[in-house]
Amino acid sequence: MALPVLPPLSQAAVKVEWRPGMLLGRPMAEATRTHVARRTRLWELAETLHCSIIGTCLSTAELRRALVRIGVSGAETADEHDLHVSGVTLAGRRDAGAKLLHKALDRRHETSIRRYSAARDDEALARLWDEAIKSGDIPGAYWALLTHPAATEELVKRAFRAVHMLSHLVGAANRADIRRLRELEQEIATLTGTVERLQQGLRDGFASREATIRQLQDTLVRRVEEQTIGSAARMSEFDRDGDLLRGIVTDLNRKLGAETTRRQRVEQRLEAAVAAARTSEAKLRRMAEERDAIARDIAAVDARFAGLLAGVNECDLGHCDLLGRTVLYVGGRVGQIPQMKALVERSGAGFLHHDGGIEQSAGLLPGLVSRADLVLFPVDCISHDAAATVKRSCRMQGKPYVPLRSASLTALMAALAAREGGAAVAAE
Repeated sequence: MALPVLPPLSQAAVKVEWRPGMLLGRPMAEATRTHVARRTRLWELAETLHCSIIGTCLSTAELRRALVRIGVSGAETADEHDLHVSGVTLAGRRDAGAKLLHKALDRRHETSIRRYSAARDDEALARLWDEAIKSGDIPGAYWALLTHPAATEELVKRAFRAVHMLSHLVGAANRADIRRLRELEQEIATLTGTVERLQQGLRDGFASREATIRQLQDTLVRRVEEQTIGSAARMSEFDRDGDLLRGIVTDLNRKLGAETTRRQRVEQRLEAAVAAARTSEAKLRRMAEERDAIARDIAAVDARFAGLLAGVNECDLGHCDLLGRTVLYVGGRVGQIPQMKALVERSGAGFLHHDGGIEQSAGLLPGLVSRADLVLFPVDCISHDAAATVKRSCRMQGKPYVPLRSASLTALMAALAAREGGAAVAAE
């Protein structure tokens, strides 16, 4: 079987069209007449659902293995887009590979299917789906819900819209970070060009002024020699022209003094330009460090979301060393603490928090540090006294700590991802 050749995706290709009276690809009357005894098959679902199922419920590696087993030509080397298009195309063809894709989805999400099988009506399914949204376990819950015998058209619409919007939210967050990174790179390039143009202008100005000074000096020497060489007869002529010569010398001296003053001003401007260039270089280095930090955070967030959408175990995300440990977070914004607690606990660790002395006493910090295995604090949302107390307590008790770039969920997620690589600051 050759890899399907499809036209470029258009807006119509992904538009959701719910036809009245249709539920999961079968007539509404059939779905609501009696309780369906079996789960819906992949090829029986509406074609508008196939794209979201293949893209959400199967990883690229799992889809590639399935297409290779089906016998799709070129599946071993096809890119992710071609694999996705082939999977969506075959999902509606029972005898062309949809049965094998259905089995792959069932094997991948067996646990979710067993859990959803206990639900007997749409209300029970809706409760299970809400729990999945809160916990972030989307792929398995989505497949189990769409194929459940009791799934209604309204509930399927609701689940489809949630998955659709989740993909937009993740893409928007990544685009915002990438746009900021590109703005920083453009600003760095502009500053670099300005410094280079300023330096070139200064070099050209110095060369021109040095040439003018040398020319004036040569002219002065030549005129003096011409007026002092000659016979006694010419000495009388020199006397007659003495006033003219003195005027010329005076004028040259005046010009030389003006050029000297101008040169001093240029040297001052050069010193100021060199200082500005050093300041710009320092700013460029800071921007480069910020760009690298943002890139690392983006990579960590991408890996985290990819793992959550694919149902990857937390150990596979590099957080097994946090299992059974306790993480202390000092400072930060009060409104974000519940999300941070949920994020840390998903890594298998316990979570402690201290507001850095705003309402809680700073005297509690040494005791909390003694209970923690790892201490985190954002450098932009903590007092200097609290940060100093945390560092001093960690060094005295031999506990590792990590200063975070900002009080954001992204910075916390990046720190947890880097924990496997030993990114914590060892206590001195």
